[in-house]
This record gives sequence, C-alpha cells and structure tokens, in this order.
Amino acid sequence: MKKDKAMRWPYGIALSFVLIIGLIYGTIVVSLDHPVEPSDDSLQNYHVYDKNVNDFIQQRIEFDKLYDLAYISEPLSVTSTVLKYRLTDKAGQPVNNATIEAVITRPDTRKHDIALQQPKVADGVYAFEAVSLPKEGRWNIIAGISVGEHKRYLQFKADTRNTGIFEY
Repeated sequence: MKKDKAMRWPYGIALSFVLIIGLIYGTIVVSLDHPVEPSDDSLQNYHVYDKNVNDFIQQRIEFDKLYDLAYISEPLSVTSTVLKYRLTDKAGQPVNNATIEAVITRPDTRKHDIALQQPKVADGVYAFEAVSLPKEGRWNIIAGISVGEHKRYLQFKADTRNTGIFEY
C-alpha cells in the first residue's frame, strides 16, 4: 500500500509536463492565427514614435499656437465615408496651403488600411474623396497635417454601427 502512494508523484510530474507542453503548443497555434499588429500612432512606426514622442508633443504645441484644426466629417459609413478637416489660423482666416495625409485603419489589423492623399481644398476645408469601408465596426482615423515646418497629427476612433460613438 505504501509503495502505491510513493509511485503517485512521478505520474503527477509526468502529467504536469505533458499538460505544460500542451498549453505551450496551444499558445503557439493561437498566436499564429492572431498576430500582434504594430501600432501606427502619428503615421509613424512605433519605434520612431516612442523615440521622438517629446518632439511630436512639441510640434503639436507649436502648431496649435498658430492654427485651429477641426475634424468636420459626417459619421463613418461603410458605403461612403468622406473625411473633412477645417484649418484656419488664429485670426479665423482659412489656410489653403497645408499638406494633409490620412489613413483609415482597423484597430486590430492593418490589412484593411485605406490611405488618403491629395484632398480637395476650398476655403480652408480639406475634403478627401469618398471611400467605401470593407467592414462594419470600429475604425481609427489618423491624419498628419503640415503647414511649412509646422506639423501636427490627429487621431480619432469611430464606429460605423453606432455613429454616436466617437473618441478623440
């Protein structure tokens, strides 16, 4: 009887090893199906963003001293999304010489990214061509605005299923 009790612990250790190896294998299989996506804050690789975050903050402060930037688009729509930004100087005069690039991206994957360039400009309003979104749900809108040497990045989160959900 005592010999049977003494033989339980090697079976427990062996079972533990098999369980741990099974969990490791399961983790690897799941991670291959759901890879980690790199962040693209401020239209930059996250290494560049992290390294220069103080410069980006200072650029934003300098830009905001000179200009007012407003996101004036309608809520996101799967069939027709138009991004619009209004740029004025502090005196309220429209600024028509800015360069704006924007990306509409999913928070979980970059495979549906839609890059937008060369908006139409009229009286300080920069309007991109209408685009169709490939999926319903949450989207991030990231824009980079440059006027001369002044630059600013703007990021929003929106949802096509509930237009009342909008995060700055």
